[in-house]
Amino acid sequence: MTIDREIRRRHRVLTVLTCGVLLGVVDLLLQRSLPYPWANLANSSAVWAVGAFGIGWWLRTDWRRSALAGAVLLVVAVEAYYLTAVVLLNDNVRNLWSPTAMVWLFLGVLAGSLFGAAGGLSRSGSDRLRAVAVAMPGAVLFAEAAMLVDRSSEPGRGAHYRTDSLQTAVIEAVLGVTLILLVARSGRARLHAFAAAAVLAGAGFAAYTMAGYGS
Repeated sequence: MTIDREIRRRHRVLTVLTCGVLLGVVDLLLQRSLPYPWANLANSSAVWAVGAFGIGWWLRTDWRRSALAGAVLLVVAVEAYYLTAVVLLNDNVRNLWSPTAMVWLFLGVLAGSLFGAAGGLSRSGSDRLRAVAVAMPGAVLFAEAAMLVDRSSEPGRGAHYRTDSLQTAVIEAVLGVTLILLVARSGRARLHAFAAAAVLAGAGFAAYTMAGYGS
């Protein structure tokens, strides 16, 4: 039994690290290969947050370990992203420890812990706590979609920018609804999750606005 647990633990650690590398590498490649508006999804912080939620949900463990897994996933993904840019695009290797990279690493720890924990809690805890946890991946997508709609209406934005932003917003909204429907376990749970997502999305939109994200 002890050996089996150790094997499972190592398998989980390897999976988290591998997913982190894939997230960073594939994200950069998709940004450069996909047509718009799909390329915007590869450049989406909300999608990365959903990735942290997904790894926490997949682990089927307590929220603390899920939070750690989410943070590790995004930290590895950030460095894998910059390293891929060095190898494929001849970027400066110093970008791996640049001030910008440090900011993204900090945000990776913060968002990864939060959304990773939510992924774990979406399978356990009280009904209210589970509703909030289930709502979080949808809420962050809704918030970013609202930000894109808001940015598209600003003076000086070109027609292509507005079109791409609005199309991306629709895709993210659909993904947010789909995630809540898939993760929630019952009709009642879905209603509670959508209600929580509306509140959380409003808070997320305010945070995006204050941070000047996407401007």
